[in-house]
Amino acid sequence: MDSMKRTIAIVVGSASRDSINRRLADALMALGADQFDFVDVRIDDFPFFNVDISKEPPAPVLRLKKEIGDADGVIFVTPEHNRSIPALLKNAIDWGSRPAGSSCWVLKPTAMLGTSPGQTGTAAAQQHLRNVLSTQQMIMMGQPELYLHWKEGLVDADAQVTDEAVKKRLNAFLDRFVLWIERVGAKSA
Repeated sequence: MDSMKRTIAIVVGSASRDSINRRLADALMALGADQFDFVDVRIDDFPFFNVDISKEPPAPVLRLKKEIGDADGVIFVTPEHNRSIPALLKNAIDWGSRPAGSSCWVLKPTAMLGTSPGQTGTAAAQQHLRNVLSTQQMIMMGQPELYLHWKEGLVDADAQVTDEAVKKRLNAFLDRFVLWIERVGAKSA
């Protein structure tokens, strides 16, 4: 494996000001700063997908498509809403896949994680996300799976993970993603 830093697009499925998944994403980016250049992809500033306007997407959608297209890989950080992914995230995936034949998702190495106050973390949402992304032909990393149980104080105000066991799991996740990109990334070029 070469020592070149890879560019990773981080897509957080929440627009909430106090999102625990945003805090998790910030912590992940802090942990991986030596390995990756992260691009925090904004997904809350374009309209609901509508086929009537998909042939001429609005500027924020074009920004999304460029950021994903330029990235070596994508990490989704998803909340769980009613045992599924948030509408905001599904909307971004739909926009990125259009117009037909110009999807920014095809053959991108990808991984996912998420956190929730519930004991099962975001297991159901991530399974749903896998189903949605498989139709986009993304190359999904299967392991490690991270369904993190959020506890207040897990990530401090400086985006540092305070639980050493969780920090170790997040570092292992990032290390594996480096290998995943090296293994399958050439396919997306």
